[in-house]
Amino acid sequence: MKYIDGFVAAVPSDKQKEYLEHARLAAVVFKEFGALSVVETWGDDVPDGKLTSFPMAVQRKPDETVVFSWITWPSRARRDEGMKKFMEDPRVKDMKMPFDGQRMIYGGFEVILNA
Repeated sequence: MKYIDGFVAAVPSDKQKEYLEHARLAAVVFKEFGALSVVETWGDDVPDGKLTSFPMAVQRKPDETVVFSWITWPSRARRDEGMKKFMEDPRVKDMKMPFDGQRMIYGGFEVILNA
């Protein structure tokens, strides 16, 4: 059963180029370690909420844009193995993120419908 890692973060709006460079390198490494695909999106229509919202969840500042990303893996076991290798890879081990990683939300999800 396929497995998804999902991420939401707030990135300084003027660092889109740096974020994309960071994401491209990460995508190459994730795919080397078994990911089927890596998708990165840049917020275009991400409204503020009153109770909950993506901007609230990542404590987005006025000069930031919400990004939503996911990695598709063939299985949870392959993800666990690939993520471990990714975190140990020298190309990314000391990579500086062009955003505040403490405000990033992430989690792993088992696919239950793919229509």
